[in-house]
Amino acid sequence: MGNAGSPEVHTPNLDRLAAGGTRFSAAYTPCPICVPARASLATGRYVHQLRTWDNSMPYTGSVPSWHHRLREAGHRVDSIGKLHFRGAQDDNGFGREIEPLHIVDGQGDILASVRRDPPRRQAWRGVREAGPGNSTYLEYDRRNTANAKAWLQARAEADEPPWALFLSYVCPHPPYIAPPEYFELYDPDSLTLPPEPAGSAHPALAWMRQFFSLEDVTEAEMRHMMAAYYGVCTFLDDQIGQILNALTDLGLAANTRVLYSSDHGESHGARGLFGKFSPHDETCAVPLIMAGPEIPADRTCEVPVSLVDCFQTVLEATGVAEQPEDRDLPGQSLFGTLADEAGDRTVFSEYHTVGTEDAWYLLRNRRYKYVHFTGRSPLLYDMLEDPLELTNLADLPEHAARMRGFADELRALLDPDSVNAEAHSDQVARVAAAGGRAAVLARGAFTNSPVPGEQPAFRSFAQ
Repeated sequence: MGNAGSPEVHTPNLDRLAAGGTRFSAAYTPCPICVPARASLATGRYVHQLRTWDNSMPYTGSVPSWHHRLREAGHRVDSIGKLHFRGAQDDNGFGREIEPLHIVDGQGDILASVRRDPPRRQAWRGVREAGPGNSTYLEYDRRNTANAKAWLQARAEADEPPWALFLSYVCPHPPYIAPPEYFELYDPDSLTLPPEPAGSAHPALAWMRQFFSLEDVTEAEMRHMMAAYYGVCTFLDDQIGQILNALTDLGLAANTRVLYSSDHGESHGARGLFGKFSPHDETCAVPLIMAGPEIPADRTCEVPVSLVDCFQTVLEATGVAEQPEDRDLPGQSLFGTLADEAGDRTVFSEYHTVGTEDAWYLLRNRRYKYVHFTGRSPLLYDMLEDPLELTNLADLPEHAARMRGFADELRALLDPDSVNAEAHSDQVARVAAAGGRAAVLARGAFTNSPVPGEQPAFRSFAQ
C-alpha cells in the first residue's frame, strides 16, 4: 500500500482510509494460509488451540466467534464474500451469508494433510500464467462490491438495531490475473525486486521452494507476475473505494467504524517463493487499518498486533460485553493498544501445513522477530535495522541471551515439539478418514478455491 511506504503500488482509497484513521505497522496473521487464519480471525484463538492446522480443517461454528457474540447481543451481523469455513450448513454466527465462498465440498484441500513424502506442487504454473485479463475471482469481487453497496443502502433506509458487516474479498490472490487497465499501470521492468529473489539459503525455505517447483522461475517471469499482482491490488483498492464512497453518500460514515485487514500476505518472488506459507513479513505481516469515530486520524501505531485482536476489538467497538468463556483469549482490543502506543508486546504466528515438513513458530516484538523451526536452525532479525530480513542474528554470541529469552517465551505459550506432533497426528487421521493416502493423492489438489457456482479444477497425483 502507498500508506505503508510503497513508492510503486497505487492504493489511493486505502491511503484515504489510513489518513482518516490509524495504521498498525506491525500487524501479523496467526497463520499465513487462508483456512486456519480465518478460523483464528473468527474466534480470537490460535491455530493450535483450534486444531485447524490446514486448508482441510476449517472453522465449523462450534467455537464462539465474534459474529456469534454480536448476534447474541441483538446486532444485525451479516457476511458478504469469502469465508472459507466448512459450509453454510453450520451456524457460523451470521444472520445471513451472502454468496459465501466456503471450502470445496466441506472437505477442502485434503492433500495439504499429507506431510510426509508429499507430491511436489507446481506453483510455477500460476506465475507463468500471470498477466492481464479476466478471472472468476475478479468477477466475484465485483459482485461482492455490488452486494455490499445494496446491503448498505438497505441499512440506510431501515430503522433497526446496530449492524456489523463482514465484507471479505478474495483478491489479491492467485490466479494472478489483473484487469488490463490495472495491469498497464505497472511496468514490469521498472519494479523493485523483492528481498532474496534468487531464494533463501535457509534449509526449510529451500525445501519449500523445491516443494512448489519454483527453482526455474526467471526474473522476467517474476517481474511480469509482480505487475499482475500489483494490478490486482489496485483493483481491490478500487472496490474498497466504492464501499467508502457508499458509506459517505448514504450518510453512514459518521457513525461507522471500518477495520481493514487481510488473512495473509504474498511472497511474489521474495526468498524465491510465490504464495503465502513463509515466516517472513511478505506473507506473515498483514495490512491493518482502523478508522471511524474515536479512532485517531493520520496515525501509525508501531506496537505489534495480531488478527486474534479483532475479536475483542469488534466487541468493544460495538459495545458488546465480553463473556466469561472469552476471558482466556490471547488477543487484546486494539483500542487498548492505541491508548498505550509507547508500550511493547510480543505477537505469535505458526504454520503446520503445505510446503513444510514440520512446524515453524514466530514471535515478534517491537524490535525483533524470532522464528523457531522444528528440527532446523532458528532465525532472528532486528526488524528496525533490517526490515527486509536479510541478516540472521541467531548464531551471534551477543544475541545468545535474547535467543534464550525468545525460546523460553515460546515454551511458555506452547510445547513446540508436542504441538508439531499433534498436528501431524491429526493430519494422518484426516487422510485416513478420507480413504487413505492413495485416495487423497488420486483426488489431488485444486489450484484455487472456486467461487460459488464454479467447479474446482483438480489435478490428480495418483501413483
